[in-house]
Amino acid sequence: MSERFDWPVLMQAGMRGLGLRPADFWALTPAELAFLLGQGSGRMPMDRTGLEELAARFPDRMEDDDGS
Repeated sequence: MSERFDWPVLMQAGMRGLGLRPADFWALTPAELAFLLGQGSGRMPMDRTGLEELAARFPDRMEDDDGS
């Protein structure tokens, strides 16, 4: 099944509603635009940067590791 996007409506929502510049609007993926428009669970999948930030905040340590 092929879904079609209603580009005029999406452009109005993104540029007028969200105040995005055209270049920023066109750089978004459909999933990112849906997220910005309040659709979905509100949680985006974790990317590599998010994983690295999480690992830096909560490094793995052995129980007998003194942290040094």
